[in-house]
Amino acid sequence: MSRPAGREPRRLTRWWRRRSLRARLTVIAATAIAVSVFVAFQVASELLGWELQDTAENQLRADSRVLATNAQRAGLAQLQLPPYPGSGRLVRVILPDGSTRTPAGQPALPPVSEHAGRVAQGASADLMESNDSDEDGYLIYTLRAGDGAVQVAHVADDSPINQFGFGMLLIGLLCVVGGTLVGRTVARTGLAPIDRLTAAAVRVAHTRDLDADIPDEGGGEIRRLIQSINDMLAALRDSRRAQRLLAEDAAHELKTPLTSLRLNVELLIRLDRRGTLDSALPAESRTRLLNDLGAQVAELSTLAAELTDLARGDVSDESTELLDLADVVVAAATRARSHVPDIEVALDVTSVWMSGRPAALQRAVLNLIDNAGKWSPADQPVQVRLRAEGASAVLEVDDAGPGIDAADVPRVFDRFYRADSARALPGSGLGLSIVQRVVDAHGGRATVARSARGGALLRVDLPAAVR
Repeated sequence: MSRPAGREPRRLTRWWRRRSLRARLTVIAATAIAVSVFVAFQVASELLGWELQDTAENQLRADSRVLATNAQRAGLAQLQLPPYPGSGRLVRVILPDGSTRTPAGQPALPPVSEHAGRVAQGASADLMESNDSDEDGYLIYTLRAGDGAVQVAHVADDSPINQFGFGMLLIGLLCVVGGTLVGRTVARTGLAPIDRLTAAAVRVAHTRDLDADIPDEGGGEIRRLIQSINDMLAALRDSRRAQRLLAEDAAHELKTPLTSLRLNVELLIRLDRRGTLDSALPAESRTRLLNDLGAQVAELSTLAAELTDLARGDVSDESTELLDLADVVVAAATRARSHVPDIEVALDVTSVWMSGRPAALQRAVLNLIDNAGKWSPADQPVQVRLRAEGASAVLEVDDAGPGIDAADVPRVFDRFYRADSARALPGSGLGLSIVQRVVDAHGGRATVARSARGGALLRVDLPAAVR
């Protein structure tokens, strides 16, 4: 049963991917050296063969000219041909009638070829040809001499090339072995920073110690990788620190309303069990207590919602889109009026387009209006203004309240921070912190100042879209 044609390449690919990087580098280095040696052997063999053949041809031409000169002086039939010495060149004289003369004791050469016969007949001046047989190969040079021709032959000897090839084979094997060792050494040395980086990352994962920076070593890509991981650890440290602070602040802020809520509920339960609820708490006091409980529950709900919003660590998963900030401000003002009917909001907005997250921006504007509504007198509206100023969208929310003390200005946007004068008012101290985070996420800036009416002026600058 035959296997599918594509299965073997896929299996080889899976096997290769399962190898370690060190093993891959070793195999690549050994393969590169082996291929280089093979290519070098092929090129060197060809060059050596060409050089040996060129040398042999030049020697045959020189010997043929000497023999032809002697033949012209003495005549082809009378030319003295010394006995064959047992090795070296082979000689043959082609007479005008096509017969041949050879030295005594010389091995027989291949028959005179048709082209060599044409040289003897004067059709061509010379001819270099090779004859490869099963036993011996000959390189034969034919030169016109007198009325015939002379031939000088050389037995083709491949032994130098074979010896050279054998030597190159041994050298190649040694190079492959050496290349494998060098590849392993290079891989071990080159990957040593990676190994230390891996060990450091594993140590951080096991100990959960984000304060242990990985030593900066190596260069180029290794250094950039280490710096990236250290930056990631720093970001994780900041995130963990922020989460810890958020949890500590949340626990502190939840403690007071939960304690008050628990005491009030326990009081109601205790009086109800004794059957003295009506006598101990007149209707007016009971109504006031229940209103306080409702306000505390609402405050806890708001705090829980704002804590959830802050704990997510980013603005939201909401996508960014091109929007008219005026629509966002109008929608936020409408929500503020529905939440607290007593708040009067005076709008003075112009259309300003920007790229942002509409829900997050609306939440930030709503928090600004709610914050201003806590301080504005009942007969003074919260003024909300939106205009384009250069390349920015400028949003201003001001109230006619007492304003913000100079000592409190630097901490207005801190989480859970509430000025002494604001502790009696409802709120969690997270509203302006959420505003700051939304503004930062949109590349803007939030500031606080005193308004012309004597209250607080909260200003937000956001980058406007280029239209």
